[in-house]
Parts: sequence; C-alpha cells; structure tokens
Amino acid sequence: MQTQEFLQRYQQGERNFGHIDLSGASLSGVNLREIDLTGANLTGANLSWSFLSNAKLIGACLRRADLRSAGLAGANLSGANVSGANLAKADLRLACLEAAELNWAAFPEADLGGANLQGVKSDQINFAGAKLDGAKLMAAELMEANLNRASLVGANLTGANLREAHLVEANLRSAILIGVNLIESDLNGAQMRSANLTGADLHRAVLAGADLTEAVLDNADLSRANLAGSYLLKASFKKALLLRANLQGVYLLRADLSEANLRSADLRKADLSGAYLMDAMLGEADLREACLIECRLIRTNLEGAQLTGCCIQNWQVQDVDLSRVDCSYVFTQFDYSAKVAANRLPVDRDFESGELGRQHQEDSSIVKVCFAESPNWEALVFTMRRVELESRELKLNVQFFDSAGEQSLLRLSANRLVNGKILGDRILELYPDMLEKVLAKEAEILSLLDLAVPSNNAERSHKEILLRRQEIYQRMVRQISFILMSQTPDKFSESVQRLLDYLKQQGIPTEQIQKKVISQAIVQRAKQDPVFREQLLAWEKTASDRVRFSMMGEAVRYAIALLTDD
Repeated sequence: MQTQEFLQRYQQGERNFGHIDLSGASLSGVNLREIDLTGANLTGANLSWSFLSNAKLIGACLRRADLRSAGLAGANLSGANVSGANLAKADLRLACLEAAELNWAAFPEADLGGANLQGVKSDQINFAGAKLDGAKLMAAELMEANLNRASLVGANLTGANLREAHLVEANLRSAILIGVNLIESDLNGAQMRSANLTGADLHRAVLAGADLTEAVLDNADLSRANLAGSYLLKASFKKALLLRANLQGVYLLRADLSEANLRSADLRKADLSGAYLMDAMLGEADLREACLIECRLIRTNLEGAQLTGCCIQNWQVQDVDLSRVDCSYVFTQFDYSAKVAANRLPVDRDFESGELGRQHQEDSSIVKVCFAESPNWEALVFTMRRVELESRELKLNVQFFDSAGEQSLLRLSANRLVNGKILGDRILELYPDMLEKVLAKEAEILSLLDLAVPSNNAERSHKEILLRRQEIYQRMVRQISFILMSQTPDKFSESVQRLLDYLKQQGIPTEQIQKKVISQAIVQRAKQDPVFREQLLAWEKTASDRVRFSMMGEAVRYAIALLTDD
C-alpha cells in the first residue's frame, strides 16, 4: 500500500492496518493515534516526531526505524522487533514492550516511566539518560546495556540480566533488584538508596562512590567488587559475600554485616562506626586505620586480620579471639573537632605478638560502673545478684571502689568474658528500682538478718523522723539528677516516676523536685545536647497518656514548655 493511500484511509477514520507493509515509509510528524498496526512491517520507516499514543504495534517489525521524539505513550509493542531502531527522546510512558526484541536499539533520554519491559531481549541496548521510573523490567535481558545516568527510581528489575551493563551515575533509588545479575557491571557513582538487592550477583561489579544508604544486600554476592568510597550507611549485608572486595574508605555506619563473609576484604580507612558484625567472617581482612567506634563484634572471626591504626573507641567485643590479629597499635578515642583518631595504645611502643588479645581478655572480665553518689551497698548487692541470675553461670565480685568528687567508680570482676559496657548499663538500669525496694523494706530485711534494732515507734522523736526524711529526700534528688543526665526520655520517665512514687509513700512532698530538680535538669541537658532535645520532643509525641499525665510526665512537659518559650 502506498503511503499516501494509507494516510488518507487513516484520516477517513480507518484504524485497523494489521500486517500492512510500510517498510521505508516516510511518516515523520504524522498523527497515527490509536492506530492498529499489529504485525505491520515498518522496517526502516521514518516515524520521527510522529504521534502513536495508544497505538497497537503488537509483533510489529520496527527494525532500524527512526522513532526519534515519537509519541508512543500507552502504545502496545509487546513482542515487537525494535532492533536497531532509534527512539531517542521518544515518549513511551506506560507503553508495553513485554518480550520485545530490542537488540542495539537506542533510547537515549527517552521517557519510559511506568513502561512494561518484562522479558525483553536486548544486546547492547542504549538507555543513556532515559527515564525508567517505576518501569517493569522483570527477567529482562539487558546484557551490556548502556544505562549511564538513566533514572530507574522504583523500577522492578527482579531477575533481570544486567551483566556488564553500564550504570554510571544511574538513579536506582528504591529500585527492586532481587536476584539481578550485575556481574562486572559499572555502577560507578550510582544512586541506590533503599534499593533491594537481595540475592543479587555483583561479582566484580564497580560501585565506587555509589550511594547504597539503607539498601538491602542480604545474601548478595559482592566478591571482588569495587566499593571504594561508597556510602553504605545502615545498609543490610546479612549473609552477603564480600570476599576480597575493595571497601577502602567506605561508610558502613550502623550497617548490618551479620554472618557476612569479608575474608581478605580491603577495609582500609573504612568507617564501621556502630556496624553490627555478629558471626561475620573477617579473616585476613585489611582493617588498617579503620574506624570501629561502637562497632559490635560478636563471635566475629578476625584470624589474620590487620587492625593496626584502628580506632576502637567503645567497641563492643564479645566471644572474639583477638590473639591472632596483626596489630601494632590502636587508638582508643576519636577527636571529633579535628576528625582524627587519638590516644594511641601503646603510647611509645608497638604491641607484642598477641598482646592485644591478652589485654582484651583481661579487660573483658572487668565491669566499670559510675554512680552519681556513693551507692547504697545493700541495694547494690541485690542488683548484682539480679544481674547474675539473668546471665547463666555469671559471678560478680567487687574489685575496687573509689568515691571522688561528684561521682563514685565501682569496678567489678566477672568469672568469664563479658561485655562490660552492656553489663554496666544494666546495673545502672536496675539499681534505682532495687534501691527503692530496699529502702521500703529495710526494717524487714534487717529483721530477717537478726540485725533489727529494737525501737518503740511511739517514742521516736519527731526530729528523728524529719532527719530520716531529709536523708531520703537528698539521696533521691541525687539519684534522680544522675538518671536524668544519663538516660533517654523513654527510659528515665519510668525510672524517675518509681522514685517519686516512693517519696510520696514516705510522706515526702515532690512538688519542688518536679519543678526545680527535674524540669531544670532536663532544660539544661536539652540546651547542651541537640540530640537529647530531639529525643525529648519525640517522647512528647509518642508517650502514652498514663506516662504524660504522671508526676514525672508533668515535669517533662513543663520542661518542654520552657524550651519552647526560649
């Protein structure tokens, strides 16, 4: 059929042109909306700037066709052969290209938002700068595809083959890449925040400088992958393979690497602050000058790992053998103002072979607890017993006590390796409640121990009662102040309320404590600590009515009101 006849029939209202032969036809800029060209032969046709929205091109042959800037929104090209076609800047929003053949097709800067490309077959397709937001690309064959600077926000690429694909600076934010094949692909500088890469194969992939913040890479294979300088904050790598991966200078803050295999990985100068490494394999890994601040290593394998120059401030190590690590020295503090590690250990020499492991073993049996005042020893003994009952076969003994200034340091020794920080925090958490109980039942406890001093309550002077109440009041005020300055709002609201309840039972007024001690302490801390201030405001929104309208809750709300007025 001649092109002119075809156009006349379309203008007269005919729409069904199935299997028509328009190969090589010049149809640039024509209006062919909602036309049916099922099975049509459009090989080499010029359809640039044409309007084909909602057209049916099922099984059509568009090999080497010119479709630059064509309007194909909502068009159905399922099963079509688009090999070698030029669709630069074409509008293919919500189009269907399911199972289409796209070998060597060019889609630079085309808009395929929400398009269906499930099961497409392509070789060296060009999607450079294209928009594929929300597109369906499940099981798509995109080997060696050019997706540089393409936008694939929220796209579904489950099971797709992107082996050796080019995705430099591509935007894959929140994309679904479950089980995708990205072997030797180039994702240099890619944006992959919150992307789901569960079970993905990224063997030898390049992810240097990529942003994988909060991404999920559980069971993914990143062996020998290059992630140098990438952002992996809060990313999940559970059971992931990172053998010999390049992780130099990466940001793994609060990342979950439980059961991950990082054998022989290069983690030099990596930041693993707050990272979770339970049952992880780091044998022969290079962690020189890495930042391990508050990093949690539980049953982590570090055999043969290099730790020289690491910053281990507040790291939490449990059931870890450090006797076989290669380490000359570490840093125990981090100077946040200068942004450098500080406090070299040892100071003027290097560790002897196995010395770090021996020192850690000694330190791991010591628990340090800092009290705001000299503790009540009866309450402390019961608190220690409570902690021992919570941990199987644990025995604690007082090794050292020193009271200086406003704080008292208690050092306990344990009969086995423990996490001193967690155990110390637990003692501080339990102590206020135990103190309240001991003070309330003091007479009964002494009586059971045959230590009660006979006395006649009727003859007890009013002065003795006042002195007793004053002593209790001062002790409780100090304890409350300590709790307020060391715990988060969700924790101290309950702890302090119990102490206020106890004071009320003893007939001691709490109004002054609520307004002056509690509120002022909270305001002072909030002004000095922006993070605490945010926690305080979050507490106000999430606390239950029971807590909000308790004595403690009223004091906290009063403090928040004072802060708001400022």
